[in-house]
Amino acid sequence: MKNLILIGALIAGAYFWFGEGNHQGTSTESETQSLSGPSSFGQADSNRQVQGEGVVVKVLPDDNEGSRHQKFILELSSGQTILVAHNIDLAPRISSISQGDTIAFNGEYEWNEKGGVVHWTHHDPGGRHEAGWLKAGGKTYQ
Repeated sequence: MKNLILIGALIAGAYFWFGEGNHQGTSTESETQSLSGPSSFGQADSNRQVQGEGVVVKVLPDDNEGSRHQKFILELSSGQTILVAHNIDLAPRISSISQGDTIAFNGEYEWNEKGGVVHWTHHDPGGRHEAGWLKAGGKTYQ
């Protein structure tokens, strides 16, 4: 229940923080999808493992309610923006992150009309969920 509340809060927060974006993506050979391709990426694509790369357009304050999350907005090459919510209770935080930095990601995508949220950018201590990650400055955070 706590996780559902957290996901709902992240989606609501993303709604208020995002600018307009395109909802684009394409399937890769695995179940992981890219958020930078030419096909439509919409509400039906929620709860899917995605990966991609984007440029930081805004660094947001950490969310310290419940599980702590480092938050920032990436703009993808397609123009789509996404909120990244990186659990810093389960994975190391990116120590130095600034507007203009390029960050690669692998995590679970949740659609919203402002571009979406990517979370699960960390390992799953229970081993029930595909591990995600962030890559920045030559380091992997998971």
